[in-house]
Amino acid sequence: MTELDAGRGSDSDGTDVLVLRRGTHGMPVEGYVDALRDRLPDRRVRLARTPADERERIGDVAFVTGMTLSEDLLEVADDLEVFACAYAGTGHLPLDRLEERDVAVTNASGVHGPNIGEHVLGAILRFTRRFHVGARRQRRREWRHYQAHELRGSTVTVVGLGAIGRAVCDRLEPFDVETIGVRYSPESGGPADEVIGFDGDAFHEALARTEYLVLACPLTDATRGLVDREALLTLDPDATIVNVARGPVVDTDALVEALHSGWIRGASLDVTDPEPLPADHPLWNFENVQITPHNAGHTPEYYERLADIVAENVDRFDAEESNRELENQVLP
Repeated sequence: MTELDAGRGSDSDGTDVLVLRRGTHGMPVEGYVDALRDRLPDRRVRLARTPADERERIGDVAFVTGMTLSEDLLEVADDLEVFACAYAGTGHLPLDRLEERDVAVTNASGVHGPNIGEHVLGAILRFTRRFHVGARRQRRREWRHYQAHELRGSTVTVVGLGAIGRAVCDRLEPFDVETIGVRYSPESGGPADEVIGFDGDAFHEALARTEYLVLACPLTDATRGLVDREALLTLDPDATIVNVARGPVVDTDALVEALHSGWIRGASLDVTDPEPLPADHPLWNFENVQITPHNAGHTPEYYERLADIVAENVDRFDAEESNRELENQVLP
């Protein structure tokens, strides 16, 4: 047996990295396994393809990666030291139990920047040039001009300046717009022309001069219901909301009221509350609402970008240096 075969993180079958069976965005998880193997040719990367296989293999593997990890599976993961979550969000994981077990948890932050940045830009341009109106008239074979808008000179407020928010700001730069970033620590700055915190007065003052409100923040106590009735009333009637964060960041009932009453120009919703959106929900009926089924995160490059992060962390983990920080480490 080589030193590698007996090295840290290998189980009795020589597994260095165990990949759990669930994929994402309709892409087979085998693509993730292949991407990891390309980057880790000297490690044994194994896929647990069935529930029984997961339970059998996870017991003596130190480094595990996947979309989710149930408490039941965690209970039999006796040697687990690192769980590399394949999503940017980790709120669905049993974080308290993982912390009790002193398991390091990483996420996929940064994987979504390019694709969601493009999604947001596309949504903004759709409402700016009113392509939805043009599409409706095309369906009717109706050659009739309509008025549009111009993005140049607009103010775009981006709530959340993580990887996605930064990607949005970067892509807006050539359009000669004014950007306002909203983050928990405004003193840290960011790629926006102005950065503010979540203080109520500052936030509402920003909303009052916003044409496009982009929500790209995590769902926390501070952001749940952030865009409520008061916020919607404060927005300019020509404003458009683009939500690629989480549905509950927006008060859905207040949004429906705002759309009915003409308080805002429209909304592009990749996420909703509730989600999935029921077929009889009133949001489906607005012509000035664009709904996509939590699809902004899809990219054919998902597993490739994720594998870059996870492979780097496998190398750091194997280095066995004390106090080694993993990339995108969120716990402990």
